Amino acid sequence: MIQGNLLKMKTELKETVQYYLPIGNEIIYMNELIGKEIELKSEKQINCISCGKTTKTSFAQGYCYNCFISVPETSECILKPELCQAHLGISRDMEWSKNHCLTNHYVYLAISSGLKVGVTRATQIPTRWIDQGAWKAIKLAETPNRNLAGLIEVELKNYMSDKTSWQKMLKNDINFNIDLEDEKQKAWELLNPDLQQYITEDDDITEINYPVIEYPKKIKSVNFDNIEIYKGKLIGIKGQYLIFEDNTVINIRKHTGYLISLDY
Repeated sequence: MIQGNLLKMKTELKETVQYYLPIGNEIIYMNELIGKEIELKSEKQINCISCGKTTKTSFAQGYCYNCFISVPETSECILKPELCQAHLGISRDMEWSKNHCLTNHYVYLAISSGLKVGVTRATQIPTRWIDQGAWKAIKLAETPNRNLAGLIEVELKNYMSDKTSWQKMLKNDINFNIDLEDEKQKAWELLNPDLQQYITEDDDITEINYPVIEYPKKIKSVNFDNIEIYKGKLIGIKGQYLIFEDNTVINIRKHTGYLISLDY
């Protein structure tokens, strides 16, 4: 049995995505557990992933309240890039922002179920796409900071979603007829001319295959705030979700900072 605080799974893009689960001081290669029965037990403790303090409630996937309202990782521009003010010298932590906001960002189009637009740092590709369970993705625009990428996303949100339907993603309920190159051209035409200059000529499409034996037809989600132990046969991993034979799914990212025991 292995016990420790969970962090989101690390990933590696190969022919099939490789998943590694950090739990305490251990890193578990999860692909080799697919097809096996595993048990996850909540030890009824959550530790903030920033300061390490015990917290009764996890905010923004792993933070205590004090860190949630103060650390740069939970700034409002994380969810809404267009609100980033680092380029104006305004930030919770300018040193942090130099590496996370004042650096190259991509606006991208991805297919997790339907078409969506998103923003991520250049260094987070393809990690961001994998974490969202994307089937295919293409770079749309490259900007020198987070704010500009957010402004492009905001314009396009009027015509396409910026959200992933996680239930459809986990069921592999995908619109396979979407042509990302065509959608990129349409997106370019929709943009204000001032923003069109950031469109990238890189039209490579990344296709991502996940280690899943069978996709669930219905979704039952485990929340370790409500249950203590879950045991089941692991049949796949997609995004940051473990998928089990009985249609149960566990969102690892939601439980970041939770003290968990893993047995397999």
